Amino acid sequence: MSKHFSGFNKDSATVFPVLFALSFSHLLNDTLQSLIPSIYPIIKSNYNLTFSQIGLITLTFQFAASLFQPLVGFYTDKKPQPYSLAVGMTFTLTGLTLLSFANHFYFILISVALIGTGSSIFHPESSRMANAASGGKRGLAQSVFQVGGNAGSSFGPLLAAWIIVPYGQRSILWFTLIALIAIVVLRRVGKWYKNYLLKLHLSERKTWESFDNKQPKRKIIIAVIVLLILIFSKYFYMASLTSYFTFYLIEKFNVSVQTSQVYLFVFLFSIAVGTLLGGPIGDRIGRKYVIWVSILGTAPFAIALPYANLFWTAVLIIPIGVILASAFSAILVYAQELIPGKLGLVAGLFFGFAFGMGGLGSALIGNLIDHTNIYFVFYLCSYLPLIGLLTAFLPNISTTRKR
Repeated sequence: MSKHFSGFNKDSATVFPVLFALSFSHLLNDTLQSLIPSIYPIIKSNYNLTFSQIGLITLTFQFAASLFQPLVGFYTDKKPQPYSLAVGMTFTLTGLTLLSFANHFYFILISVALIGTGSSIFHPESSRMANAASGGKRGLAQSVFQVGGNAGSSFGPLLAAWIIVPYGQRSILWFTLIALIAIVVLRRVGKWYKNYLLKLHLSERKTWESFDNKQPKRKIIIAVIVLLILIFSKYFYMASLTSYFTFYLIEKFNVSVQTSQVYLFVFLFSIAVGTLLGGPIGDRIGRKYVIWVSILGTAPFAIALPYANLFWTAVLIIPIGVILASAFSAILVYAQELIPGKLGLVAGLFFGFAFGMGGLGSALIGNLIDHTNIYFVFYLCSYLPLIGLLTAFLPNISTTRKR
């Protein structure tokens, strides 16, 4: 890997070998994370868990995955840590091992917290590496990096259906092999980053700091608040699908657990496609326009979903996933252009907030399902994308180099 990477210098265009290695690592990382919601039907049945407890499992995982991200980003803005990615994956490896043996609710919470901590360490620094390797195409770089994660998330339900459902919870132990592969890849990426990419990172940071977005501080604060609210609407709605879509399909259409996992895969794969499209389109037409379309454009499909039969449910989740997922790359790069020179902090803040909102949303939605029913909750959540109207308050950013 280092041999191939070393052919690129810091003055080259987009460093695709670095981006592909990061995307592959992101794929492995998020494949392992996605096993958690994929095994919910199994552990709910095995340990007689309530929907509220399922929500708490997601909250614990997402809270651990979000808590340290801004801190990691802030620290690595000042002192880059090339090998932190491999350290984070070691936390994930430990959590998976414990989860395969977990036979109690609190044991499960500890296991998913360790997996979440690994994710919290992984995302800010790997996102910065993607920016450093972007060659100026920051939207494209973030999309390539993130599509690996989304593809990994889509594989989780299939792997759960093929391996964990027939062979049981203990079979999770086999997935530690994926974590070991990821550690090897991330150590090689870290070695290259230490030897070559660090200079590019420092140079790029100066380049970011030499730009002026010409926005008053008050407008920047308002824009960040609006972006965080948009993240809230996106990830609350996504939590209703990623955590409870299988239960919805099983209860409404009486499909099997394995069939429901295939439908979840379709949704998660459509998210991967949307993520890949969002960044490059934002590079060409502007981040704000992508944000407009990606969040508000989801609304008609989301509102129709609770009324659809099984066939149309499968059809509707595809545009919902594609359109909704195209937002995050645009939101992240828009925020980094809004606050230049703070790549790690901004990435940590937005990744962390996204994970946190996903966890909080899952916990609240699970509790609401316990007190009402899953049909009512899916109907209620279908209106969340309408919050995308707040995009009107975002300023147009035109970054120019200071003289």
